Amino acid sequence: MNPYQQKKTWKYILVSFAVIITSGSLLYTNYLVKNITRSERTRAQVWALSMKQMTTSDDNDFLQYVTAVRDSSLVPAIVADEKGAILYFRGLDSTKTNIKIPGSEKVKGAKIYDPDYFQSELAYMKKQHPPIILNMPMLNMHWLVYYKDSPLLSKLRIFPYIQLSVIAIFLIVAYTAFNTSRKSEQNQVWVGLAKETAHQLGTPISSLMAWIELIKEKFRAEKDPLLAEMENDVKRLEIIADRFSKIGSKPQLEGHSVYYVIKDFVDYFSVRVSSNINFEITGNPYLRADLNVPLFDWVLENLLKNAVNAIENKGRIKVEISQSKPKAGQLLKHKNQIYIDVTDTGKGIPRSKFETVFQPGYTTRKRGWGLGLSLTRRIIKNYHNGLIFVRESEVGKGTTFRIVLKRSDNDKQTTTR
Repeated sequence: MNPYQQKKTWKYILVSFAVIITSGSLLYTNYLVKNITRSERTRAQVWALSMKQMTTSDDNDFLQYVTAVRDSSLVPAIVADEKGAILYFRGLDSTKTNIKIPGSEKVKGAKIYDPDYFQSELAYMKKQHPPIILNMPMLNMHWLVYYKDSPLLSKLRIFPYIQLSVIAIFLIVAYTAFNTSRKSEQNQVWVGLAKETAHQLGTPISSLMAWIELIKEKFRAEKDPLLAEMENDVKRLEIIADRFSKIGSKPQLEGHSVYYVIKDFVDYFSVRVSSNINFEITGNPYLRADLNVPLFDWVLENLLKNAVNAIENKGRIKVEISQSKPKAGQLLKHKNQIYIDVTDTGKGIPRSKFETVFQPGYTTRKRGWGLGLSLTRRIIKNYHNGLIFVRESEVGKGTTFRIVLKRSDNDKQTTTR
């Protein structure tokens, strides 16, 4: 299992544990809520029966006991008759149940309360729980006792969501901080390794250049084509060392013809792969972009090597350079984008892996490190302010990678696709 797959597996495991913990917390809280709800309904029933006893009994001692039982209930409740008129209440907001209504002080025995508040509370209670019905034979009517959850139960219902939200925020902040720290450490290791590699390559490259010059002089082979190719390879090693030395520092970008930069590299690369693979370059040579050629060549090298490895026998690799053409209603700034499509006739990539292929450590080759496309995206995004993605792919038919670059400011050509 490669490092990316291990990381993905651990993510699934952690998410599974999080789901189990969340589900367990919600289920247990729901269990408590149900038990408290049953208990509160029982208290509401006891309060309703006490109201009935107070209405029907003449025993003072018993009434005192019933009054004590009634007042011990903490459940907010309202007693209404069959027509909806409010008769009694308890546990409601005292600031709204004792307000003066203009003119009510002139009516002896008038109840002073906020009718709108009572009606809204009654409507809310009707939605929460079915009423407790009291048969009042002495009054020849029925009383309906409505009640709602106590403040404690209401808080308990929302507590797990608040608790889980706080935990989730903490985990997100902790993961973000850890991930940022880890990426910073990876970047430092990567920069240090790249610069040390460039330093180590310097001495043997210089020696090889000297040996080639000695061979030319000793054997008088200045025009020997084999030595010329060896010299090209040594120069290529110089470019590679220069690439590594630029990692970690902001590279210098200069305006170049994208077509000719790609053509120069493809001419060098094509003679070093199988003759069964044909290369084709199409596009407008006047399209220019700000590039760091050694680093951009590295991008091309990674893409073309992957394309070659994807082609098993014979095949074709096409590089198409074009300018974006705005559609009707699209912003004109899209006209300043250059598209570079690298298409191969290889084995293709499943759609589910379009983003995965850019993850460090992901590879389908036994001896691969899985760093090529990850490095390619870093160079295009961080150093050239561009984009790279899998434009399209079909298993068994081939893949197209697209690079999007901003057109150079000093390019005044009006070439369209």
